[in-house]
Amino acid sequence: MALKAQVLYDFNAEPGNNELSVRQGETVIVLDQTVGGGWIEAQDSSGRTGLVPEGYLQVTGDGGRESWLGGGALVSKTTAGWDGRGLNTQEEVEDDDGEWEDDWDDQSMGGYRGDDKVEEGGASGLSTSSSTVKISLNKFPFSKGPSPEVFLLAKPPANCRDRFPVYIGDVGPVWLYPSVPLDCLIADPKKESKLYGLKSFIEYQITPNTTSRPVNHRYKHFDWLYERLLEKFGSALPIPPLPDKQVTGRFEDDFIRMRMEQLQAWMTRMCRHPVVSQSDVFQLFLTYGDEKEWKAGKRKAERDEMVGPLIFSLVEPEAAELDAAEVEQKCEHYSRFTRSMEDGVRELLNVGHTHWKRCTGPLPKEYERIGRAFRNLSTVFTSSRYPGEETLTDALTAAGQTYEDIAEIVAQQPQKDLHFLMETNSEYRGMLGNFPEIMAVHKAAVEKVRESDRLVSAGKINNSERKFINQRLSSMSYTLQAEMNHFHSNRIYDYNRVMQLYLQEQVTFYQQIADKLRAALSQFATL
Repeated sequence: MALKAQVLYDFNAEPGNNELSVRQGETVIVLDQTVGGGWIEAQDSSGRTGLVPEGYLQVTGDGGRESWLGGGALVSKTTAGWDGRGLNTQEEVEDDDGEWEDDWDDQSMGGYRGDDKVEEGGASGLSTSSSTVKISLNKFPFSKGPSPEVFLLAKPPANCRDRFPVYIGDVGPVWLYPSVPLDCLIADPKKESKLYGLKSFIEYQITPNTTSRPVNHRYKHFDWLYERLLEKFGSALPIPPLPDKQVTGRFEDDFIRMRMEQLQAWMTRMCRHPVVSQSDVFQLFLTYGDEKEWKAGKRKAERDEMVGPLIFSLVEPEAAELDAAEVEQKCEHYSRFTRSMEDGVRELLNVGHTHWKRCTGPLPKEYERIGRAFRNLSTVFTSSRYPGEETLTDALTAAGQTYEDIAEIVAQQPQKDLHFLMETNSEYRGMLGNFPEIMAVHKAAVEKVRESDRLVSAGKINNSERKFINQRLSSMSYTLQAEMNHFHSNRIYDYNRVMQLYLQEQVTFYQQIADKLRAALSQFATL
């Protein structure tokens, strides 16, 4: 009996990519479940065949005894918890490079849905009750991790190479910055393929200034890096999200150019961070030598135990210990600022979005209507055949053309100035969205320190342990202060740069319009 599947979501095939367009609710025949890469081959009711993301289908099969999971495993309902290979889905199964065979990047992302909803199965996309999708942690503002008491009560790491010194500078605690700032260039996007040409993706070339040797990565590799950075540093540092995944139009030139610009901005920001840029996982991403080194480094990063609040164990402040009241005061100050800035950024994005729509919609049409009205009036005047008015009618025609030219200038202007202002604000909105969780970790730690007196009285900890906990809280506070000082210095630089660019483009824009209006004015005779 042929295996059939119910289509869960609409899917539009990419032309020339051996895909099959399907619609929610229709039934298709499963031809091949072993294609790999997060895809299966199916046939629709019209006899057309092609590849469909496996997360878009729910396989009913023989009597409905089996169902297709979004993660790609065919699971029998009579043996819940075990997949088709006889492996317990509730246990962690190590796969040397299985993650890299899943197409959840910009090329396909097997079960991606445009509404960005996460089913009950969570980020892994596995569930024994319903079809779910695999969505990366890119959709979440904060990585799941241990509570702050794990750090407050833990022993210092014994053999950890990473250390993050904090020094006291002119503005207070600051990170140690590398003598040569790290930078990289993303260029030369190329369309590559796998599965004997059945599947395609865009690969980017990244060249760091430290080695000048390019490495190649596709979007899902960036997404993997983002998840690792979020897991490791998310309790202490605001890791901005990547640009969103894309289901359709992935190979259009405009999209590839925009995606490359956004990835460049994200990598530049990460390179500018003295802690992130020097971490092993980030250096691996930029400097791996071959596939063997890449896979070994990938497995090491995924097994890193110094993640979440434990990252504070690696911070070494060169300053006096702070008390809990002072820590709480500074935390509250930063909370108020980041909330207020987030409101300001959101307001500017809303205003900018409205202005962009007006500049590319109704405003150019108004100029075009004015231009047509002048040209129509010129035609009427010409029909009078009154001698000597050619100068006026020609000038009116020129004025009409001028306003039509201005309409085109206005429509193109947002891409020249507002685009960069909006992109910068979008980056900061992403970073600011991380701060509530970062502050929550610090506030929870303050509460734990307050409880330490009760723990001493109850005999659960001694006075030396109480002092150790307070030292740990002090390290957390210096981390927050160093990060806020880094954030402020970057904020001042970024907004100075983007506002100068915006205003320079605005001056050019209005000067261009003024020059055209002066030229039109000169066409009219002085009486």
